[in-house]
Amino acid sequence: MKFSDAGGAPGSVSAPAGNVVTTPRVRAELVAHAPDGLAPGATAWLGLAIAHQPGWHTYWKNPGDSGLPTELRWTLPDGVVAGDIAWPVPQRIRVGPLANYGYEGEVLLAVPLTIASGADTSGATTLPVRLHASWLACRVECIPEEGNFELLLPLRGSTAADAARFARAAAQQPVALQAEASVRAEGERLHWRVAGLPQDVHGRQLDLFAETPGVLVPAAESGKDWSQRWDGGVWTAETPLSPDHGAAPASVPAVLALAGAGAVAPGWRTVAAVQTPWSGGAARAEVSPALAAALAANRTAAPPSAAPAAPSLASWGAALLGGLVGGLLLNLMPCVFPVLAIKLLALAQHGGRPRAQRLAGLAYTAGVVLSFLALGGLLLALRAAGEQLGWGFQLQSPLVVALLAALFTVIGLNLAGVFEFGQFVPGRLATLQARHPVTDALLSGVVAVAIASPCTAPFMGASLGFAVAMPTPQALAVFGALGLGMALPYLLAGWVPAVAHALPRPGPWMHTFRRAMAFPMLATVVWLVWVLGQQSGIDGAGALLALLVVGSSLVWALTLTGRTRIVLAGVAAAASAALLLALGPHVVRPLPGGSSTVAATDRWQPWSPERAAELTAAGRPVFVDFTAAWCVTCQYNKRTTLADAEVLGDFATRNVALLRADWTRRDPAITAALARLGRSGVPVYVLHAPGKPPVVLSEILGKGELRAALAAL
Repeated sequence: MKFSDAGGAPGSVSAPAGNVVTTPRVRAELVAHAPDGLAPGATAWLGLAIAHQPGWHTYWKNPGDSGLPTELRWTLPDGVVAGDIAWPVPQRIRVGPLANYGYEGEVLLAVPLTIASGADTSGATTLPVRLHASWLACRVECIPEEGNFELLLPLRGSTAADAARFARAAAQQPVALQAEASVRAEGERLHWRVAGLPQDVHGRQLDLFAETPGVLVPAAESGKDWSQRWDGGVWTAETPLSPDHGAAPASVPAVLALAGAGAVAPGWRTVAAVQTPWSGGAARAEVSPALAAALAANRTAAPPSAAPAAPSLASWGAALLGGLVGGLLLNLMPCVFPVLAIKLLALAQHGGRPRAQRLAGLAYTAGVVLSFLALGGLLLALRAAGEQLGWGFQLQSPLVVALLAALFTVIGLNLAGVFEFGQFVPGRLATLQARHPVTDALLSGVVAVAIASPCTAPFMGASLGFAVAMPTPQALAVFGALGLGMALPYLLAGWVPAVAHALPRPGPWMHTFRRAMAFPMLATVVWLVWVLGQQSGIDGAGALLALLVVGSSLVWALTLTGRTRIVLAGVAAAASAALLLALGPHVVRPLPGGSSTVAATDRWQPWSPERAAELTAAGRPVFVDFTAAWCVTCQYNKRTTLADAEVLGDFATRNVALLRADWTRRDPAITAALARLGRSGVPVYVLHAPGKPPVVLSEILGKGELRAALAAL
């Protein structure tokens, strides 16, 4: 076998662009160590050096309760062989009630490289080395990553620039023990016996890592689920047998390490002979009930996110207070104020009837709170079933948006005086509101929540993101607090005399106020049509407008009398039915899944995980705007702070890539990205800088805050 010459001067290392891969979570680099050159018959070392961002980790050969080991696949010339990974001593990394085996900080996965004795290297000066590596980077969430690497190693001369790295990696290797070790089974417990450990560790606590999965329970704790002791110079331990065990192997290779020493723990490798085999099948290991439940839940999915943990009383209280205050502020949002104004108008009509005011206040509050609980419960249930959804998901449906636009058009026409419900419904139905004001108030609360819920993000982004990660009872309590906050002004107006007395007395002004409220209601329709245009395109928005116009003509025709009413209402009804059949599909048909509602411009590009990772890997800062057409705050920030000339100048000066993640329609990738940031709704603004953790900015984005974050790059 003869190597081809790939170029490069003798005694130097050529490092093409592919020897380093950087992601938001790790920096991976292919390195080499050949102090004596690469002559035939010689052995050198290659290695993948992985530097983790704070809080992130990758996995050992046995990943533990979840995860996947890092894999290295080499492409080498004939006659060159790469050996197995020399795995350093792992750490036990706890994620909730589970435990993984892996590495944090920086780790070097070294591999021996051998050139066959008969290899013909004449005429070649370099050895091309190519590697495809895949790893799983986890914090609580897990991100599969991979990279392609290439080095050109000199065949003559030394390659020792990374000698210190390889020396540290060698020091982190477990030392092979020559003395015998054994393990025997007694029911669902394993009894270990290891001799030959150094004198200076006798009497000290050790960690035990089995290289074979399905032997130990990774999350089991010494002193709680398993015990250890010293019998002279022999270390013995009793551990639970993993519930996922198979039939016993002939031996179990394992690593022992000093407990509590972290990433620099010295370790020793032994191969324990199995003296008393165990049979395959599920066992009931003697572990704590909470741990057993966590293991059972984790068994079918790898890698998982940690199960929701019960929040502390302080954090839950903060989330509840945030929900209450956020709901109060929600009444000031443009999409909510018309509904609130109408309810206060109705309250004024109950002037002098305290009992009616109190009942209406309670009913409206019940409608709001129950609606928030229903939406929150539906969101939690769908997420538990695997759906990638976030808060505001109901307005990601074109059908829901169209129905709300129709409802608000009818309400606007009613407020403007075009018709009264009693004109074209039976008398009993016409007096339904007057006869059942409590039901009317409750339904008003339901309608208010349907249109108001997407406006919660400016005040509730962090709290709702925290809530969806809580156990269901605590999460629903946060949603209930949000509803109570929103309904509180109306509730106080009904129950506190001072508030009720502050309201104007009934009079002619109410007629004018009612007509005036038609305009913000119709403005809400304009907004909803625009939202639908982002989901179904210009054809969908045009079709909805046509249907609203012909539907309005039908409502007007029904207000007429005599034969004119019959003729015009018949024509309008026929036109409405025909247009509904012809144009209805355009309204509810979303744009093709691959098309983006974000148009590429000189400044902004559509977001994707791949595009963001590509830009970050190239060393470029990235600013991501998580937005949606139905998010009023998103549109305000887009037209103010994000359109400011000084802000745009700062972006350009620092070569910041601008990406826009449009969540107007359902997008599981965006939902997952928001969840990793601890959010469940929009707007969210994130600044990524290579080698630094992401910076999440305020939902109501200020120019000063954004410029300060850019100045810190």
